[in-house]
Amino acid sequence: MTDTNVDLIVLGGGTAGYAAAIRASELGSKVVLIEKDKLGGTCLHRGCIPTKTLLHSAEVADEAKHAAGVGLKVTYDGVDIAGLHKYKDDIVTRHWKGLQGIIKSHGIQVVEGTGTFVGPNSVKVGDDTYTATNVVLATGSYSRSLPGLEIEGRVITSEQALGLQWIPEKAIVLGGGVIGVEFASIWASLGAEVTIVEGLPSLVPAEDPWIAKQLERAFRKRKIAFKTGARFSGVTQDDSGVTVTLESGDELKADLLLVAVGRGAATAGCGFEEAGITMDRGFVITDERLHTNLPNVYAIGDIVPGLQLAHRGFQQGIFVAEEIAGMNPVVIPDRNVPKITYCDPQIASVGYTEAGAVEAFGKDAVETYTYNLGGNGKSDILQTAGGIKVVREKDGPVLGIHMIGGRIGELLGEAQLIVNWEAHPEDVAPLLHGHPTQYEALGESMLAMAGKPLHAGH
Repeated sequence: MTDTNVDLIVLGGGTAGYAAAIRASELGSKVVLIEKDKLGGTCLHRGCIPTKTLLHSAEVADEAKHAAGVGLKVTYDGVDIAGLHKYKDDIVTRHWKGLQGIIKSHGIQVVEGTGTFVGPNSVKVGDDTYTATNVVLATGSYSRSLPGLEIEGRVITSEQALGLQWIPEKAIVLGGGVIGVEFASIWASLGAEVTIVEGLPSLVPAEDPWIAKQLERAFRKRKIAFKTGARFSGVTQDDSGVTVTLESGDELKADLLLVAVGRGAATAGCGFEEAGITMDRGFVITDERLHTNLPNVYAIGDIVPGLQLAHRGFQQGIFVAEEIAGMNPVVIPDRNVPKITYCDPQIASVGYTEAGAVEAFGKDAVETYTYNLGGNGKSDILQTAGGIKVVREKDGPVLGIHMIGGRIGELLGEAQLIVNWEAHPEDVAPLLHGHPTQYEALGESMLAMAGKPLHAGH
């Protein structure tokens, strides 16, 4: 049994937690980082990184299938499962080792084990107690299910899907949000027949409705089936597959069911509520500066209500370390956090949707412009369709940018600067955009909204 006193305890070593630990260390704090599993958390080991490796494999598979269209003789012979997982696992391992090296180089004490917050500023790990001037809670999230829907056998979540040693011939995906459409895209590219079941009226319901329509059109072209406004009723399974029943009475049969209905806050058993922290449905409630209701206790990442994105958690980790150091960092509202969905075609967005802008500013104060990627040379070379929708305040700044198309996520850097710096289209229009590039499409959109369209048309 030991008692340790430091400047900062970070409970959770995922993207949010390790960012807070590193930044606090840079600012001179003595830091203890507590993690029950592996440094890097869900994003590195069970989420962003492994999923995107499979999405890249899927993209290469599609390019191989369509190679004849660009004048190449390439044969696609199917999936080497062992090779697929080796590619994925090697990347994860390389980044995990790199992260461990960075943490060690900063002199951060890593404690392996399950931490329980016992308040007011202490965390217990087994028989050991760690006490600090400030505590940051960053315990992450888990794959949710629906009431009564057990995750077992052929009913899986994204974690099991990442380790699947076979490609299903038929798959049903319950949930048409980010995780659902990404796995549907992977499996379709690798040869599966996929059906998405989404209870809300459209796929990717958190995006601007224009994006949803474009994605649905693209998925129909890719022969990815989907049922929107369809409520799940139940599932049965046997050795040969699953049968999913909808409230309409329809039945769907497949090899497996992927449950992708969102992620919950991983706070159960962490001692938060017992220590007096204000909670709501498992999430930790904070003010906009990430302070909980307890003094010198902060919460960051997926346990804070809002967007559950690794880069949001990363930014919040840096933010809270600087907040503790008295640096008064800038708050980035969730609305202006950039979002990418890596299905094919990719989706990228930042800022207000059209409906959100109208609600905030009034219908007469908002205008939009939509640019079709058909006019963009590089998109034509890449054989991708899609477009960019810009939302602005009339005679004012750009409020939101929404994009869909192959590799379109790479344009989001400029888009988030335009929105977060409250640039007017007239500010961006004079700037050069390399040719031929996809990001020329952003330049063309700004030219058009500044009243001088060229390729974009009026």
